[in-house]
Amino acid sequence: MARAMFEYTKTVLKKVSFNADLFCRELEKALTRLLPHEVSELTIWIKQFTSNKPELFVCLSLIDKE
Repeated sequence: MARAMFEYTKTVLKKVSFNADLFCRELEKALTRLLPHEVSELTIWIKQFTSNKPELFVCLSLIDKE
């Protein structure tokens, strides 16, 4: 089930990536709900996903807090 939550989180983040505010909000939710090893995995995925989306760079600061 936990893996399903991780995949669901990635799906949601992809869908809201058009809006940085929504993306940051969903990322905050994900960081509180996912397991620690999933947060590490999500961090890697986020950095790759946002590499060509400079408008989402502001949300990377949320990951650095963890």
